Amino acid sequence: MPRITPFLWFDDQAEEAAGFYVSIFPNSRILDVVRYGEAGPGPTGSVMTVRFEVDGTVFVALNGGPVHYGFDESISFVVDCASQDEVDDYWKKLTDGGEEIACGWLKDRFGLRWQIVPSELPSLLSDPDPERARRATEAMLAMKKLDVREIKEAADRTS
Repeated sequence: MPRITPFLWFDDQAEEAAGFYVSIFPNSRILDVVRYGEAGPGPTGSVMTVRFEVDGTVFVALNGGPVHYGFDESISFVVDCASQDEVDDYWKKLTDGGEEIACGWLKDRFGLRWQIVPSELPSLLSDPDPERARRATEAMLAMKKLDVREIKEAADRTS
């Protein structure tokens, strides 16, 4: 079966971005760096690609130059967090130099979108009691960084 690898195009920040991501997530590392040769198109010796692993998922980052198309909201990476402490930690690290968006979404300093999601969220939003699910959803929609305790409290509220 073929392996699917996320491929990220940067202007000239591929190595910096890869280093940033592997510093945040456990079990992550730079696998290899390929440099441009004399044939270019980048300057000889400069970083062309960085292959890196983020907790078991391999990524490739390319320094594609100023024709960078940018990252937009149509693609994001979801981080499934087992606890609120994990949510808080990843949120703080990934928003450093980036921006908070809404509903657990953020944009990091390189323009990539991330969703930092407590593992309990799907069950709260799809609760068999439609009113409980509605209250949980409304609470989530009012947040930037998700707070699972507040979402649970909203879901449990009866008045």
